[in-house]
Amino acid sequence: MGGLSIWHWLIVLAVIVLLFGGGGKIPRLMGDFAKGIKSFKAGLKDEKAEEEAARTGETPKQVGADAAKAPAHEKNAANG
Repeated sequence: MGGLSIWHWLIVLAVIVLLFGGGGKIPRLMGDFAKGIKSFKAGLKDEKAEEEAARTGETPKQVGADAAKAPAHEKNAANG
């Protein structure tokens, strides 16, 4: 009854890991996760634009980071 259960030891271990080694790693992991989500959403937008362009017979407009990489004449054509 007076001893520590496995759950107590797991909590103690988690606190020790956070204090001595995991403090900087968790925010970095969450940042990487957020970048992955943003990239996924940008990919979905690109895919939707390509599907819309294929349906209407137009050339697809570039969305997101791909638009920054496009040559100037393509940017001007996409804007109007």
